[in-house]
Amino acid sequence: CIKSNSKKLHKAGINTPRKDNAPLLQCTHHMCPIRIHWHVKVNYKDYWRAKIAITNFNYRLNYTQWTLVVQHPNLNNVTQVFSFDYKPLVPYASVNDTGMFYGMKFYNDLLMEAGPFGNVQSEVLLQKDINTFTLKQGWAFPRKVYFNGDECRLPPPDTYPFLPNYANIISVAYSTMAATLALIILLA
Repeated sequence: CIKSNSKKLHKAGINTPRKDNAPLLQCTHHMCPIRIHWHVKVNYKDYWRAKIAITNFNYRLNYTQWTLVVQHPNLNNVTQVFSFDYKPLVPYASVNDTGMFYGMKFYNDLLMEAGPFGNVQSEVLLQKDINTFTLKQGWAFPRKVYFNGDECRLPPPDTYPFLPNYANIISVAYSTMAATLALIILLA
């Protein structure tokens, strides 16, 4: 592996694929060529927003026309996908928990090799169904993820952070009021 700040990365031909297709990976704790990062960005009253970022750690390989398949219980409520194309995969009419994300042609359908341009990202807006929606016990995170047909290993759900289903308006109001009073006292 090679560190992201290594001087070796400035050598000519470092990104050229080899005949044996040996990867040149950036040193990470997981040593995988790809990282899919699913980040719960905002938790609105009726919607929630997740950011999806795909990072390439292989200095010798870019991915053209990549695909990301995600299994998540709330994908039946996708409202908007901002900079990836999205297609629900509905093998059973009653179950819509799987979808395919892929790059927009001429915009981000090419995931470049590791380095400053080796990532693509998007945001997904999902509507909440108060009868089924919860952020308890890792619910906000995908159950399965596949990149270009290969299944990605996910941490167990009990290691995910616990998130509230909604912000408590009273506690937010009290904390805002307390912060305002503290500023007034400091400025006086």
